[in-house]
Amino acid sequence: MGFYIVNNYSIFVTGTDTNVGKTLVSCMILRSFYLHGYSVVGYKPVASGCYKDIGMIKSKDAELLIENSSIKLDYTLVNPISFLHSTSPDIASKISGKKISLKKITDGLNNLKKLADIIVIEGAGGWHTPLSSKKMFSDWVKSQNLLIVLVVAIKLGCINHAILTVESIKNRNLSCVGWVANKISEDFKYYEKYLETLEKKLQIPYFGDIPFIKNLKINNIEKFINLKMFFEKFINNFNKF
Repeated sequence: MGFYIVNNYSIFVTGTDTNVGKTLVSCMILRSFYLHGYSVVGYKPVASGCYKDIGMIKSKDAELLIENSSIKLDYTLVNPISFLHSTSPDIASKISGKKISLKKITDGLNNLKKLADIIVIEGAGGWHTPLSSKKMFSDWVKSQNLLIVLVVAIKLGCINHAILTVESIKNRNLSCVGWVANKISEDFKYYEKYLETLEKKLQIPYFGDIPFIKNLKINNIEKFINLKMFFEKFINNFNKF
C-alpha cells in the first residue's frame, strides 16, 4: 500500500471515439498506481471486435489490461461480456442474441473491488456508446459515480467531440479529472494548434500527449505523460468522496 490511504476506488477511461488509445492510457494508469504501491486491476466490462480462443471469445484490449494489472485474474473476471462482431456493443448484442446485463457489469466491478485498491475501467467506443436500446455506457458510469479520464485522438473533428464529451460529463455531475492527447497520425498538420485549443477549451487538467510512434510499448509512454500530476489529481479527487 502507498503513502496515501486509498481503498476500492475506480477510474473510468473514455474517449472521443473508438480506437483513440483508451487501452494504452488505461494501462498507463494501472502502471502509475502500481508504481506508487497500490494493488491495481484493469476491467473491460464490455468488448466487441474480439476473437475466438479455445472456445472463448477474448478481447486483445482486456488481455493487455490483465498483463498490466498487479493481480493476475481469470479472463472472465476482467471481461465478462464479449462479442466477435466489430461494431457498437448494442448492435453486436442484437446480432449475437446476447443481452448486455448492467447488473452483471456492476457485480463484476464489485467483485474486483474486493481484490484490489484501484480498478481501472476501460469503456467501449466513446462516452455515449449504447449498451441497449435504452441504456448508454455513460448511464452506467453515472450509476457508479466514477472518476473519468478522457483520451482525445488528435484529428479533424476532435475539438468538437472533446468539448461535447466534457460538457456531457459535467452535466451528469461527474468529475472528468483530466485528459490525455494521442497523436494517431504521423503527419497531422495542425497538431500543436489543436493541443493549444483543447487546453484552453476543455478547462480540465492536461496530463500530456502520446506521440505517433510505430509499435509504441506501454512502458514507454510514461516519459510523455506527467504521472506525478496525474497521480496527485486522482488522490485529491478520491479524498473528496
